Amino acid sequence: MNTQLPKGYDPLQVEQKWFATWEKSGVFHADETSLKPPYSIVIPPPNVTGVLHMGHALNNTLQDILCRWKRMCGYEVLWMPGTDHAGIATQNVVEKQLAAEGKDRHDLGRDAFIERVWKWREESGGQIINQLKRLGASCDWERERFTMDEGLSKAVREVFVKLYEEGLIYRDNRLINWCPRCHTALSDLEVEHEDRKGHLWHLRYPVIGTDRQLIVATTRPETMLGDTAVAVHPEDERYRDLIGQKVLLPLVNREIPIIADEYVDKEFGSGAVKITPAHDFNDFEIGKRHQLEFINVLDESGLINENGGAYQGLERYAARDKVVADLQELGLLEQVEDYANAVGECYRCRTTIEPYMSKQWYVAVKPLAAEAIKAVEEGQTKILPLQWEKTYYEWMYNIQDWCVSRQIWWGHRIPAWFCDECGEITVSREDVTTCSHCGSSQLTQETDVLDTWFSSALWPFTTMGWPEQTRTLEKFYPTACLVTGFDILFFWVARMMMMGLKFRDQVPFKEVYIHALVRDGQGQKMSKSKGNVIDPLTVVDEYGADAFRFTLCAFAAMGRDIKLSTERIGGYRNFVNKLWNASRFALMNLEDFAAEGCALDGEQLTQADQWILQRFAAAAEGVNQALADYRFNEAASVLYAFTWHEFCDWYVELSKESLYGENIQARQTTQKVLFSVLEGLLRMLHPILPFVTEEIWHALPGERPSATIMTAAYPQGAIIETDAAAVAEMELVMDVIKAIRNVRGELEVPPGRKIKVVLDCKTAAALAAIRAGESYITSLARVDELVAGVAIEHPRQASTQVAGDVEVLLPLAGLIDIAEEEARLGKEIVKTQKDVDFFTKKLSNQKFVANAPAEVLEKDRAKLAAAQEKIAILQHSLDKIIALK
Repeated sequence: MNTQLPKGYDPLQVEQKWFATWEKSGVFHADETSLKPPYSIVIPPPNVTGVLHMGHALNNTLQDILCRWKRMCGYEVLWMPGTDHAGIATQNVVEKQLAAEGKDRHDLGRDAFIERVWKWREESGGQIINQLKRLGASCDWERERFTMDEGLSKAVREVFVKLYEEGLIYRDNRLINWCPRCHTALSDLEVEHEDRKGHLWHLRYPVIGTDRQLIVATTRPETMLGDTAVAVHPEDERYRDLIGQKVLLPLVNREIPIIADEYVDKEFGSGAVKITPAHDFNDFEIGKRHQLEFINVLDESGLINENGGAYQGLERYAARDKVVADLQELGLLEQVEDYANAVGECYRCRTTIEPYMSKQWYVAVKPLAAEAIKAVEEGQTKILPLQWEKTYYEWMYNIQDWCVSRQIWWGHRIPAWFCDECGEITVSREDVTTCSHCGSSQLTQETDVLDTWFSSALWPFTTMGWPEQTRTLEKFYPTACLVTGFDILFFWVARMMMMGLKFRDQVPFKEVYIHALVRDGQGQKMSKSKGNVIDPLTVVDEYGADAFRFTLCAFAAMGRDIKLSTERIGGYRNFVNKLWNASRFALMNLEDFAAEGCALDGEQLTQADQWILQRFAAAAEGVNQALADYRFNEAASVLYAFTWHEFCDWYVELSKESLYGENIQARQTTQKVLFSVLEGLLRMLHPILPFVTEEIWHALPGERPSATIMTAAYPQGAIIETDAAAVAEMELVMDVIKAIRNVRGELEVPPGRKIKVVLDCKTAAALAAIRAGESYITSLARVDELVAGVAIEHPRQASTQVAGDVEVLLPLAGLIDIAEEEARLGKEIVKTQKDVDFFTKKLSNQKFVANAPAEVLEKDRAKLAAAQEKIAILQHSLDKIIALK
């Protein structure tokens, strides 16, 4: 059915209409009984508390492009969606609500608090899902999962118990990241480091039995209350005679040993280091090596505990001030210097974290990591770009046991019960009422919940129904690829590898594509504090989802961060409009066209027809290869060049001769080509531009072979075989047209003025090509007299350019006044030189360069470069004019 397109494209109206249609029709749903080859992706589950940001937008746009492309290539596609319960983040949201009511979670009790969180989730959680739909995400929304839903909870418990039974989960008192405000352990990912200006305090520790003192430096003086040694390097001649002796720990008056350890850097500070095993991760390892005492001087809230002596009850920073003051009074403060270092903060509440001794649950990951390393080494999983494989190996070979317990209430509660009678632990798949060791009913369940990443690590197979052996698992596991950011390569990707191999005996994905960061237009990381955050939904409202998606794709070069600005998005909105307008032109010229049975076969194709069909084939091959290689930017580049330059700028113009001419057969043939190329182009563009392509596709004449372009076949190559000689002839003709246009531009010949052109062809074949394409040249280059021949006589005064085997000459007689043009160019050069001189002087001013904002410098440098380029062009034109005199 032929429907005329409106004059202007309205993204909002089109996007709402088509997404609702797609979702209602069930076209996103994957059929596990299908005989088509499978292609599956699991979405990196966004936090249920999350809202769409640029990272989400990029990540999900790339996934959607792959899924739409594969769907059209004949695969049964499962794109598994869902959200993560985000333990700490979600609990904080609800706790803030309670605080506004003058309550806390303890006022409600655990069960009532959990009920409150579920209510919040039902009412307010998961808004990011609707935001992803605004982007056009073609997930199988019927299968949407949540890491706390019943099926996944059962799977989490099964994995925990199985690992515990095999001795791979254990409980131990070790050092962890601790948030004194949230009262929970944190994973490394949940700790964000920020560079801060602080101090380095140099303290004197008296060596017992001598008049010597060891000077140690620390950024946390309050932790000295828990020191249990001072370490020096075993080869440090300054301290070799002191190894094995003791110092008197000031303020606490505890004797602690001087030990030798190669960890100490002889060149840093005094070469002597205080060792606090219970409050520093490096010191913890030294403490284990030397069997030191572990003394914890803080409680869960960051207050000095009973081990801090006279400082007990003081908040950690108040204790710091008092410790420093007391040391100064005793003459044991050597010096204080300014010192900048990275301070770890809780990612939710921004409280400075503390390394803290606590009894936690751990997964012994080295045996699991060994299999995950082997899988990548053997090529079972490929990580792209390849440089990330090195990062993966470095982390996996040095992996530490994983602390999986969190001291919060929202999450998967650890299925362990402590017996009050015998003190043993019972771990079970089902809730228990009696101790498995002594039979006592005096049991208390562990109050801790599992790290959010524990359930996320199981995501690829638990979302498909595991531990049940479902048809979905059989069809779609392992998944084809994972698209994710580099920041969770360790915390999520590596753990999914370990768990997938452990519980499914297969890698969870065959390929991992690591995309880069989206930065602002100046390459700065986006942050609210800088005020440079671009809101994806605001962009979609203003420019449309298609323009936004194409922008992200166009700049998604492998391994290179994206510099995003609204100006660039606006540029791709123009691209969408260009496609829309070219389609309107096509539809206006296809009103009498019968699309049914219009296959091109034995037609008398023009040079232009042959050329556009060959370029279509090349574009299809290029896009398919680029997407297969995850070179999204190259796919976008090929599509942009073919759509804008080859189809819209060239073929639409070239087709007018046949479409508007008297030859009915020629018109019908061009209609077939125009329809075939446009219809194929819409399918080729669809994975990146889903909305506008669906709208135009349905407006084309004739019945479509499927209800939606989403299930139409993706172009793989040629629509019809073309004649290479005819294509080469057309390209020569186009080069001639471009050469004429270039000379017209240089001479500033008005666009509407028709001119005389002489073409000196170097070969008979070139002349034949020009004769065949003469009408294209006269029409598109605005030529009213065309003289062409082999070794033809040249005009006395002419501007020239070379196009292949053709020399293009524009006689100047009657076209321009050479003397007048020479004067005009000279004046323009003088005027532009003033701009060059101004900006050169400005940018040579060191004071200006040192104090000006980066964006101002960038603009001024761009203006200088533009002026310099303009002078070069003007000078080139002037030289040509002078040569003609």
